[in-house]
Amino acid sequence: MSQKDQPVIRFAVVGAGRIGKRHANLIAGHPEAELTSLVDPTPKELEPFNVPIFSSIEEMLASDQRPDVVNIASPNGLHAEHAIKALEAGCHVVIEKPMALKKADAEKVIYTALHKHRQVFVVMQNRYSPPSRWLKEMIDSKRLGEVFMVQVNCFWNRDERYYTGGWHGTLALDGGTLYTQFSHFIDIVYWLFGDLTNIRTKMRDYRHKDLTEFEDSGVISFELTDGGMGTLSFSTAVWDKNMESSITIIGEKGSIKVAGQYMNEVVYCHVEDYEMPELEPTSPPNDYGPFQGSAANHGHVIQNVIDVMHGTNTITTNALEGLKVVDIIERIYQADKTQ
Repeated sequence: MSQKDQPVIRFAVVGAGRIGKRHANLIAGHPEAELTSLVDPTPKELEPFNVPIFSSIEEMLASDQRPDVVNIASPNGLHAEHAIKALEAGCHVVIEKPMALKKADAEKVIYTALHKHRQVFVVMQNRYSPPSRWLKEMIDSKRLGEVFMVQVNCFWNRDERYYTGGWHGTLALDGGTLYTQFSHFIDIVYWLFGDLTNIRTKMRDYRHKDLTEFEDSGVISFELTDGGMGTLSFSTAVWDKNMESSITIIGEKGSIKVAGQYMNEVVYCHVEDYEMPELEPTSPPNDYGPFQGSAANHGHVIQNVIDVMHGTNTITTNALEGLKVVDIIERIYQADKTQ
């Protein structure tokens, strides 16, 4: 069957904040996709999409607008609940990061998907960035030999402009800095090196005591299951704007560093018998007005969903990988409570 003969994939988007609207725009502009409806309690902001708007996911799923795929872009604490409802109705789901705020809830999503024979896609769009794909190739091909050390630094700004009003900053719906801001980078570490063990954590709340119910900074040490050790230092207490997101890898046969505001450029590469290739340009970051996020690669995510639905590709970030990121973050927070 040619691409032209493939059926159009019908999508609904639940949650129409900045990321939900990005999903909706990309779907509406894709020739192999159709945006059938939106779900949000503030429909007046969504009229330009010219599709039915529902105030709840239950209302949408009970209507004649039931889609093939439901994209979950609601507050973090509702991801698992909304995903399960869509799966039980027979829809595939795309879940924005994090997949859930608890490992047990992510497991319930997977259980439901298996019993309903539906697919679960988890949005970890940093995997599509050219530097990330290059890192994956370097690690999988063992160009660095044995990996000795990994250092990840994530220093961003999130202040009252971000946290005033809405659900951000609450434990119940936001979950914490690692879930909302930095789960992408934990996913990259897991994608490259596998699980983390012997986790030790120190967390503090320096600038957000009156804005959030959780930490804004932390230092995490860990060991890799295949050997080597690492650290993750993170903060949203940086003044005014993002500073950097970087990963440094020290290996037996060389060292590399990817840095920039959102891990978007290779700044150091010195590897035995290796010449650094020229990489494709990295997509710009997601723009949230006064804030910037990770690379704007959601178009790749939507394309992957369509390709999987058409049987021409596999899922880039599957449900088990999404669960594993939640599991690692949960263990990081548990380590902070016990130390």
